[in-house]
Amino acid sequence: MASARCVPLIRSLSTSATSSQMIKPPVQVFGLEGRYAAALYSAASKMKSLDAVEKELLNFQSSMSTDIKLKEFVINPTIKRNLKAGALKHLATKTSMSPATGNLLEMLAENGRLGKLNNIINAFKIMMAAHRGEVACQVTTAKALDDAQRKNLEAALKKFLKPNETIQLTAKVDPTLLGGMVVSIADKYIDMSVASKVKRYTELIQAAA
Repeated sequence: MASARCVPLIRSLSTSATSSQMIKPPVQVFGLEGRYAAALYSAASKMKSLDAVEKELLNFQSSMSTDIKLKEFVINPTIKRNLKAGALKHLATKTSMSPATGNLLEMLAENGRLGKLNNIINAFKIMMAAHRGEVACQVTTAKALDDAQRKNLEAALKKFLKPNETIQLTAKVDPTLLGGMVVSIADKYIDMSVASKVKRYTELIQAAA
């Protein structure tokens, strides 16, 4: 049912004569948000406006986080859909948004799906990061990394990447790890923490007792 609701969006966003031929994003994001984001990615690709659409969505997302009235308008289910659609269409025209962005906002309003907008934007951000060859990596350590440690770690992690990819490293601190680190890069998860070793040894001792 959710997939069927995305069909009007795809038709609305696509202005090319080959609108039935979707341009697939470089990475798949599952769920309703992923389907909307994929439709937007395809339309923006055909319009050669991917970067512009991403910038507009990020600005809108930022505005929703700081403008209480805008956020309430977007998520308030009591406001009629046609009023929301009209207001967002006016906003898109007034701020010179790309057709793909404007159509997305208007269609989500008409379908009563504006509550999903934040997640759709996040899904689109993931697709755009993959489009640029950016690979997200999160490293969790017991103590904060200094500059030298961070550079050495980035150099080591680059071995997991393809030649055209770049790493986007996010560092977190979790004292419960005791030492070592936990690394999550792309679809790989590596637990090299002291805490995990202690847990494993404890389980072995208990099993042998």
